[in-house]
Amino acid sequence: MFDVPLNMIRAFAAVYDAGGIRPAARKLGVTHTSVLRFVRELEAFLNVDLTEKHKGTRGLMFTPAGETLGKAALSSLAALEVALMSIREAQHRKSVVIETTPSIASRWLLPRLAALEASLNGVEISLVVDQKLREPGETGADIAIRSGLGPWPNADCIPLMDDTLFPVMSPAYWRQVGEFTEPIGLKECRLLHDRDPSASWSAWKANFGPRDLDVRSGSRLSSADLVLGAAEQSLGVALARRSLAEESIKCGHLIAPLKNYLLELPQSVWVVLPNSQTRRKVVDAVIERLHREAAPQNA
Repeated sequence: MFDVPLNMIRAFAAVYDAGGIRPAARKLGVTHTSVLRFVRELEAFLNVDLTEKHKGTRGLMFTPAGETLGKAALSSLAALEVALMSIREAQHRKSVVIETTPSIASRWLLPRLAALEASLNGVEISLVVDQKLREPGETGADIAIRSGLGPWPNADCIPLMDDTLFPVMSPAYWRQVGEFTEPIGLKECRLLHDRDPSASWSAWKANFGPRDLDVRSGSRLSSADLVLGAAEQSLGVALARRSLAEESIKCGHLIAPLKNYLLELPQSVWVVLPNSQTRRKVVDAVIERLHREAAPQNA
């Protein structure tokens, strides 16, 4: 057991999870040559190829042995991380870890974090940010907050809040394109898109038009946070979730001139928990407070 090359396993797990040497190196904060060396040393240790390259394809492919080891490594490291977190929590019983996406973390959770901690009598909340939807508990977090079409299998999924979808832009951009208040004005605008399938311009157009609005044009960005940031910089019009845009609207960085054209997204944001885990009382207290923050009167 003590002959297991843990550094090599950790490096290969990162490669398997990220799908390549360079993204794994960025995740681990080391050079790509170091990660590649660990993978090659692991292959030599096992005397088997774990990766391969197919002619005419980009990126790294995994052999059957690589697939088996990659899945086992991720699962084992996740279990180890959970055990380590549990030991740490034994020393800090009022610490709760929340895992969520960068957009929810920066646009919804951070503006409420001080109030959350103040209302929970000394509870310390830590954030784990990850764009990828992972299995509950895989990151070692007590709670995950996710948007999308839940519930998801193998998890205890609790609806946190409904959401609405509407166009937003900077005040300067609105003046630039004619200060319109009807959907037809969008024909003069540059549309901004993110990767959220529930927040597509096509869905909004199907409800409100105009029929000849070209929803295929415009920049595509990898997250709602980037899309809203681009809108704040007057780069175009973003289709925003209310939960993520409301702080920028309150601050005047964004406006919603089409606020009467709202696409409802029921049960759009969820609290996701491991369904086999006995929850601590402090975790239940945080969940209760999250629901209070998400209630309509706080919107």
